[in-house]
Amino acid sequence: MSQIDIRHTHSLPHAKARKAVEEAATKLSERFGMDYRWEGDILHFVRSGVDGHIALSPRQVQVTARLGLLLSALKGPIEHEIRRVLDERF
Repeated sequence: MSQIDIRHTHSLPHAKARKAVEEAATKLSERFGMDYRWEGDILHFVRSGVDGHIALSPRQVQVTARLGLLLSALKGPIEHEIRRVLDERF
């Protein structure tokens, strides 16, 4: 199992930052069949081979995920895509 832990700073107001996380989760859900749910300011996501969360704080977004055996081989490209989306949205 591989672990992803990405911290990304931002300067968005809370409502806009939460909306950006929600939009990213919606795209992931549509593209990869991921289920997600909010618990306060933490968005939990899960699908076969991956589970994790996106924690939203006033100045930072933290993405943490555990990748199963098959997705561990794609850790580099997955991290790259997450960073690209964070740069784009925040």
